[in-house]
Amino acid sequence: MRSGANRRQCEGIQKKKCGEIFIEVKVVAGKEKRAYVSMKGTKEGLTLHLDDTCAYDELLKQVDELLMTTTRDEEGPLVAVHVHVGNRYLTREQEERLRDVIRMKKNLIVHSIVSNVMTKQEALEWKKKNEVVSVAKIIRSGQVLHVDGDLLLIGDVNPGGTVIATGNIFVLGALRGIAHAGYDGNRQAIIAASIMKPTQLRISDVMNRAPDYRTDEGNEMECAYIDEHDQIVVDRLQLLMHLRPNLTRLERSF
Repeated sequence: MRSGANRRQCEGIQKKKCGEIFIEVKVVAGKEKRAYVSMKGTKEGLTLHLDDTCAYDELLKQVDELLMTTTRDEEGPLVAVHVHVGNRYLTREQEERLRDVIRMKKNLIVHSIVSNVMTKQEALEWKKKNEVVSVAKIIRSGQVLHVDGDLLLIGDVNPGGTVIATGNIFVLGALRGIAHAGYDGNRQAIIAASIMKPTQLRISDVMNRAPDYRTDEGNEMECAYIDEHDQIVVDRLQLLMHLRPNLTRLERSF
């Protein structure tokens, strides 16, 4: 039978190696209580990593206990808290409960809650915004073609015609009208065309009514992008592999 002194020595926080990482466990009278919450301080504030396998009520309890013992209950500047919940989907009610636990501590404000999973509707919306929409037609004066995601237009955009996409715009034909890529704020979007003679180019919130393209008629495809000076520049399509190396999902094999 252990003495009282030996019993007290068993109580406390220990670190145990698990693969290449260490996890904290609370040892109480020989019994181990796994820590489901870990916290790290960064320049951006506090980052909480929450276990995605335990019961949610137990998780909230440990978040409350950890913040209670590691944060100061006094006035001071606000500290942003970034929460990572792993492969756990939080309902709106669960997310609000988590926010309430964190907001109860002075100076803490929830900046973000990040999950690796999403609902079916969210997945469909993400797919819609990232897919390539192919259209074969001529966009005539007064017509507007607006798509979510990337637009691949097989045809011309005549003067007075408009093409708009939340992603990139690729025109296999003559672009002589208006093109607006990155409609929802994507400044990395590009516009490419077989013949680049637009009346107006827009990428995100940047507009160029008189793009700096070459006036000679040629067969070389060109692309437009926002440069480091927040200006829309038109140049050879071959430069895209250097300007936007992550433009396609295919990896270069050489």
